[in-house]
Amino acid sequence: MIGRKSIRSLALPLSLGFALGSCVPPPSQPAAPAPAPSATPAPAAAARGGSRPLAPLTRAEQNALPSVEQTLVRPPGLPPPITRRTPAKVVIHLEVREVTMPLADGATYTFWTFGGSVPGPMIRVRRGDIVELHLMNHPSSTMPHNIDLHAVTGPGGGAASTFTAPGHQTQFTFRALNEGLYVYHCATAPVGMHIANGMYGMIAVEPEEGWAPVDREYYLMQGEVYTTGNYREPGLQPFDMRRAINEDPAYVVFNGRDGALTGTNALTGRVGERVRLFVGNGGPNLISSFHVIGEIFDHVYSEGGSTVNTNVQTTLVPAGGSAIVDFGLEVPGSLVLVDHSIFRTFHKGTLGMLRVEGPDNTVIYSGREVDEAYLGDYAPQAAAGADGAALQPGEQTFNGVCSACHQRSAAGLPPVFPPLAGSDYLMADKTRSIRTVLAGLSGPVTVNGTVYNGAMPPLANLTDHEVADVLTYVRSHFGNHGDAVTVSEVAAVRATLVTPTPAGHP
Repeated sequence: MIGRKSIRSLALPLSLGFALGSCVPPPSQPAAPAPAPSATPAPAAAARGGSRPLAPLTRAEQNALPSVEQTLVRPPGLPPPITRRTPAKVVIHLEVREVTMPLADGATYTFWTFGGSVPGPMIRVRRGDIVELHLMNHPSSTMPHNIDLHAVTGPGGGAASTFTAPGHQTQFTFRALNEGLYVYHCATAPVGMHIANGMYGMIAVEPEEGWAPVDREYYLMQGEVYTTGNYREPGLQPFDMRRAINEDPAYVVFNGRDGALTGTNALTGRVGERVRLFVGNGGPNLISSFHVIGEIFDHVYSEGGSTVNTNVQTTLVPAGGSAIVDFGLEVPGSLVLVDHSIFRTFHKGTLGMLRVEGPDNTVIYSGREVDEAYLGDYAPQAAAGADGAALQPGEQTFNGVCSACHQRSAAGLPPVFPPLAGSDYLMADKTRSIRTVLAGLSGPVTVNGTVYNGAMPPLANLTDHEVADVLTYVRSHFGNHGDAVTVSEVAAVRATLVTPTPAGHP
């Protein structure tokens, strides 16, 4: 077994190699000669990214700055907007902890964290501030860690100065030269493993004049988790390096776990408010296509920088990147936050909710106005069949609704849609067949000895009379020989169903 001392001696050169590697020229290319000393020193902080120049600070002026200890907040919360209009020294104490936490209902994972959460807490400073960062690695940790902040101008973004063994702490200072929203992460080797285990967060550097005020702000980051077990497989899940190398995550989630922003943890807002989302992507591998179902972003600070795009439906957030989006809340309901690489949302976990309360505005959004059968090409002419004979009760509903999946012959489509013709499953339980029409059915069923695994949507929009007629029709045709289904039988089953509460995107 490798001891803690051995880990430190092994990881230290790896970490330093990562932090300093970009400063070493390739062996085949000689290092460029050092430039000759300039007679005129450069300004202490020139204009950056189109921003006006920062006033230079002498060491004495830096020491005279007021000191502000930042209170860190668990995501999706974040520190409040900065109201001061002069620089300060902002002191950050950030502790690294290795913590076993829920990954999904019934599944846990040992995360390596900044501040005990995934993502780590958001740091918020103002352009021109001096930031004094203390990194403490808890004595219970099994690995050394460091921090690379993309907002830092300097070797490794701070990684070269913060390699911290368990039970130790380090400190360095930097000046926030560029406004924007930046990712931070651990850069200790193997870097990808540290990030995939949850070691990422964000630092917001506000412009000197601040961002436009909004009513609510939230902080969320997308990240991948590479486990040996598949999505929602129960138990303590270990890290799978092979899946990580192959970029095949079992989970792609917001804020560190499946369902982190749903249910009682959903974000909230009220009609008439303006919401700003600070969105990041810890990666370590995948690009996010961030989208809010039911809203359009009024403003997007692309890649977390200063360029503002307007009227955006979906914005790309690269691994190790960010975006700032804001929008107004015009109507009540549940807005759904997704990665529009949509299989990730419904099969890996990138799904969150923003619940909006307040009065309806039917001019902007009416809600459902029509819900009725559409027969299209199956519509009968003068209520007659193809041979001119009058349609039997239930035949019209079967042709217009049921036959789309079960086929006009009622033979079904293996292995998804089972046959209704000569169906032992259908004929065995009349009440079950009524419930299936009204409430839907999903998952495997065995019909005439064959397993079918599909999903039938609920057809509760059909009237009791329509359900009774169509089931009577099917039960007396296609080789079936059963008694009629009555309207009262359908009504009795409907009365037992739980009426769903409308939620989410229609």
